[in-house]
Amino acid sequence: MRSIFFSLLCFISLQSQTTLTLEEIMKGDAFIGHQPSQMQWSPDGSTVYFDWNPKNDIESSRYFWKKGMKNPQPLDEVLEFQSRLNFDNQRDYKIKYYLRQGILFSFDPKTGKHEWVFQSAQPISNLQRGKDPNVLFFQMGDNIFQLQLIPLRLSKITNFKSGKASDDSKKSDFLQEQQLELFEFIRDKQDKKTRNDDKSERTKLPEPKDFHYDKSTLEQLTVDPNGAFVTFRLSDYPTSTSTKVEHFITESGYTENKNARPKVSTGNVSKHRMGIYSIQKDTIMFISFEGLTGIKNTPHYYQEYDNLKEKEPEAKSIVMMAPVFNVTGSRAVMVVRSQDNKDRWIFELDLPSGTFTEIDHQYDEAWVGGPGISSSNFSTGVLGFLKDNETIYFQSEVTGYSHIYTYNLRTKNKRQLTQGNWEVREVQLAQNGQQFYITTNQTHPGDRGFYVLDVTSGKMTALLTREGAHEVRLSPDEKNLLVRYSNSTQPWEIYWAENKPNATLQQITFSTTNTFNNYPWKKPEVVAFTAQDGQTVYARLYQPKVETKNKAAVIFVHGAGYLQNAHRFWSDYHREYMFHNLLTDLGYTVLDIDYRGSDGYGRDVRTGIYRHMGGLDLSDHIDGKNWLVKQHGIDPNRVGIYGGSYGGFITLMALLTEPGAFKSGAALRSVTDWAHYNHGYTSNILNTPETDPEAYHKSSPIYFAENLQDRLLMLHGMVDDNVQFQDIIRLTQRFIELGKKNWDLAVYPVEAHGFRETYSWVDEYRRILNLFNETLLEHE
Repeated sequence: MRSIFFSLLCFISLQSQTTLTLEEIMKGDAFIGHQPSQMQWSPDGSTVYFDWNPKNDIESSRYFWKKGMKNPQPLDEVLEFQSRLNFDNQRDYKIKYYLRQGILFSFDPKTGKHEWVFQSAQPISNLQRGKDPNVLFFQMGDNIFQLQLIPLRLSKITNFKSGKASDDSKKSDFLQEQQLELFEFIRDKQDKKTRNDDKSERTKLPEPKDFHYDKSTLEQLTVDPNGAFVTFRLSDYPTSTSTKVEHFITESGYTENKNARPKVSTGNVSKHRMGIYSIQKDTIMFISFEGLTGIKNTPHYYQEYDNLKEKEPEAKSIVMMAPVFNVTGSRAVMVVRSQDNKDRWIFELDLPSGTFTEIDHQYDEAWVGGPGISSSNFSTGVLGFLKDNETIYFQSEVTGYSHIYTYNLRTKNKRQLTQGNWEVREVQLAQNGQQFYITTNQTHPGDRGFYVLDVTSGKMTALLTREGAHEVRLSPDEKNLLVRYSNSTQPWEIYWAENKPNATLQQITFSTTNTFNNYPWKKPEVVAFTAQDGQTVYARLYQPKVETKNKAAVIFVHGAGYLQNAHRFWSDYHREYMFHNLLTDLGYTVLDIDYRGSDGYGRDVRTGIYRHMGGLDLSDHIDGKNWLVKQHGIDPNRVGIYGGSYGGFITLMALLTEPGAFKSGAALRSVTDWAHYNHGYTSNILNTPETDPEAYHKSSPIYFAENLQDRLLMLHGMVDDNVQFQDIIRLTQRFIELGKKNWDLAVYPVEAHGFRETYSWVDEYRRILNLFNETLLEHE
């Protein structure tokens, strides 16, 4: 009790040395200022739109700005929907079409007029443009319709129906046959029905033949630009057991439980088929994917298990994405992913025959991913056609970094357009088809520069390369740029610039508050150290003034695993950034590491945690601590560690698998057992608990609970539907059963994974600060 009282006095005394307070910085954007987002050009390029909240209202509003205006102005609510329309995929069409509340509208950029076109009792969805600008395709219910505008004609071109086809053959029924034999009334009634049915059949408008898809889910109905074929996917999703999240603070006064995601398991694998419907032939064929390269290859880790190493090879479960067509509709390419996410195939699809020609097979023994590729096996990633209608472009990580490739479908010529130990983050084809606008981190892993890349020569011209990050939207004529820019101490703001090298950025929004601007925010130095296996590891270093340095350090672990935080632009962890400034005011040194598994550093770093979370990602933090001790005079016995989500997991692994390495740790909303997390994220990294139990065992803190000796503070929201409250309760029970005493648990009854209430943030970080003050500072 005396030590707690002393630490509180110490905290109050130290806090008085800085203008930052937890009560203020934990307000987040209400303290910083709400930054603009969702920026977009008007179709004629004269106006820019964005969401903004400069007055700290309950929510953001839509604003607009034109060149020559002094300040942005709020947009009329009536025009808000129109300001969000995106016609990027209709750049080659003079008249644009869009859907609103299931109704079809047209928009003429020259006149600025929006007009009603078509409405049905059934809502319209899935609008697609044809090669002919006067032909539109859209979906109503389960089916595709073709709307020809001149002359006006609506046609139903598919006839998909759920359930099974009816069986007209009926078993003999004695009573029915007896009634028909005995009573003229029954015979007349049946004759009348037969005549009416025949008449209806003769006068019915022609429709495609029925196709019944039983209990499957009908998805991704896609029409080729010529309106000759419709591709579709039939999916059978497993009925997985949902988890339950109990809510204790409710309006009714009764607890309420809500369904949440299932847990990782082989039982979450779904089955998919891809079909092609020929409109002219009124027939359906299904594609066979047996010929895909490596589709029957078994993962390497199978060799570690007796029950798997002799397993008979079988075709992998796969997921097919919708085809991508060239403008003329003469060629189609598509992506197929394996559900274990170790394979991605790109191939050309021949619609009339239902056959394919393989173009590219990317295999990764860990999992396929990276910028423009995605770590989701339900994503196409970057894939499109150049203007010649026979060359495709895509991204691949085959060199270890995500780069742009082209492939000519006629000549079979494949080219790598970008190369180097850096990543292409975003890709957009210019209107002329001869250039790409790309965002990369080639100047520094922590920067996002904007370049134009010539397709023929491969020459790159830098447009925006200041330190920090540039999110860019090109004007419709590509003469101007709308830029959202930030650096490590400056939050995101919106700027306007001409599309030319080293253009001057004209700032449009000014979002930060006077209170935020008045504090001298420290610019974290992005440093690099060498890990024990030779890998270069980047980190943000926050250093106190020499006169206040206390030789204690705190290491922060970012969440999400595959995320970058040791960058040179404004962090999504803005509360933590401000908290680290507060810590340095108190004399602490803070290190924020992009450990193995983080984003921005290529394939080897991205997959460095495969089959062992808490392996290299944790040793990177041990190496970071040792670097602080050696290079910055930190006392090795006065280093703490904390983080949330994946950061909370690493904190637990640090204290439970490397006892003594850290004096104390705070684990927020942390995973304690990966077998209880979700399927999409976890199965990429650890496979599944049924097939790779050893990966789950060595990666889950709950198996190492007996090693706890250092001071541990756990904090968790009780209505967390991501890393669920059950996770921390199971570890707590282990500590109780093992008789462990050096731990505390703080719970937050109304908070989910991402806290929302300021009072919860303040309470959480006050406990974390007290923990470090009590355990890392020298006390008499």
